[in-house]
Amino acid sequence: MRQLTPIARIRSDFSSKFGIPRQSGLVEALKAEIVFEPDFRDPSALRGLEGYSHVWLIWQFSESVQEGWSPTVKPPRLGGNRRMGVFATRSPFRPNPLGLSCVRLEGIEPGTPEGPVLHIAGADLLDGTPIYDIKPYLPYVDCHPEATGGFTDAIDYIRLDVDFPPELLALIPQGKREALIAVLAQDPRPGYRHGDDARRYGVEFAGYDVRFFVEGNRLRVVEVEKL
Repeated sequence: MRQLTPIARIRSDFSSKFGIPRQSGLVEALKAEIVFEPDFRDPSALRGLEGYSHVWLIWQFSESVQEGWSPTVKPPRLGGNRRMGVFATRSPFRPNPLGLSCVRLEGIEPGTPEGPVLHIAGADLLDGTPIYDIKPYLPYVDCHPEATGGFTDAIDYIRLDVDFPPELLALIPQGKREALIAVLAQDPRPGYRHGDDARRYGVEFAGYDVRFFVEGNRLRVVEVEKL
């Protein structure tokens, strides 16, 4: 039996898990790169990929690998206090710690010192995450407008109003500001922590530690520190 081998790794602005969007595509402004491992840098492997707008990434929850598995998990979006079957969720705690993400392919940069590099948008992956496969997104089979979303259909997804003082926002590189604000707006707090307005949180993004707290539907940034 052939052993699974990472073909690439992602280069993203997230150096820790906290704050990563819960699904791909939630924050389209997020930019990332896919850098292939040395054995997979043959440009011919990407022939024809430039014609697709989106690709599927099959990757490993490398920070959530554990021995054994549980048939039920507690989805964060249910507040962390209700159990659902693991196969009815996208929890990282699975029999095999594999993730699936659909991302926008923004370009292919050939001839870099690291071989061809894929530029993508909307990824929900930690920096350095191993990628096991890349497949093109096919609208005629992958798009199902009539699909239902199970228990997630009953969840209200509320975007927070982000109060980011100009003097703090100016500390963030200009090209990263839109994505950071969108990440904060989708409420990076764990579901079971909602309502704890007194607690201060921090997101590590693009080399900065961004501290904030939430009051109702407003997120207020109070500190930015370069890591």
